[in-house]
Amino acid sequence: MKTHDPFAPTSGIESFEVISESFEDGQVLPEAQRSAVLGAGGRDESPQLTWSGAPEGTRSYAVTVFDPDAPGAGYWHWAVVNIPADVTSLPAGAGSRDNSRLPSGAVQLNNDAGFAGFVGAAPPPGHGQHRYLLVVHALDVERLDLRTDDTPVALQSALSTHILGRARLTGIFERR
Repeated sequence: MKTHDPFAPTSGIESFEVISESFEDGQVLPEAQRSAVLGAGGRDESPQLTWSGAPEGTRSYAVTVFDPDAPGAGYWHWAVVNIPADVTSLPAGAGSRDNSRLPSGAVQLNNDAGFAGFVGAAPPPGHGQHRYLLVVHALDVERLDLRTDDTPVALQSALSTHILGRARLTGIFERR
C-alpha cells in the first residue's frame, strides 16, 4: 500500500525543474543510488542534480530524499540545507559524509541511518516497490538555523514557513 506523498503539488507553492544525469524521473534507481550501508548492494552515492526556474525571491535551497513507502512513518535518506541561491547543481556524490563536494555553507542533516550524508535506497526485501522522492526546495531565507545533528523532521518543520517552490524527481526500487 502506497502512503501519502508529503511533497505533492500544493496551492501557493510554485513548481520548477530538476533533472539528473544519474537517473530519470520515474525510473529504477541505479546501483550508485542504492545502499551499501543498508545491504542493498549499492554505493550510497547521492545523484547528480541540476535545477532551473526557481521562483523569484529564492535566497537558498534545501535538498531532501524521502521514502514514503518505508514501514512506519517513512525513511529520510538525505537532507542538505543552506545551499546558496546562486548554486543550481550538485555533483554526484555531494552527499558524502566528508562534505567535500557540497557548496560552502551547506549543511547535511542526520538521515534515518543515523549519520549526516546520503544513504541509498534499501527497501525491506519482499516489501514491494518503493518511491524515493528527491525534492529541491526553494526558500525565502539565506539560512535555516539547523545543525548536523538535527533531523529531517526538524527540517520539514522549518521548511513549512519558508518554502517558495519545489522541484522533484521520483526514483523507484524494489528488493525481492
